[in-house]
Amino acid sequence: MRLSTVILPVYRWSEGREVWRRAEDLGFHTAYTYDHLSWRTFRDGPWFGAVPTLTAAATATERMRLGTLVTSVKPRSPMAA
Repeated sequence: MRLSTVILPVYRWSEGREVWRRAEDLGFHTAYTYDHLSWRTFRDGPWFGAVPTLTAAATATERMRLGTLVTSVKPRSPMAA
């Protein structure tokens, strides 16, 4: 049986690195994150982008698959600096 988990993008990378590594060490096949603008009780705290979070997670893990549960079209211009 393959098990997956969700890791919310609420961790600064100094802490998040260990969260993603721990998920892999626990044997999860896949770890997902959300690509929302915010999420319920986390509305007032940090909420990081899914693509940078997954990019960083890829540098910290070796075997686990990574992905988004939801990929949203953001209400901002991709041309903005």
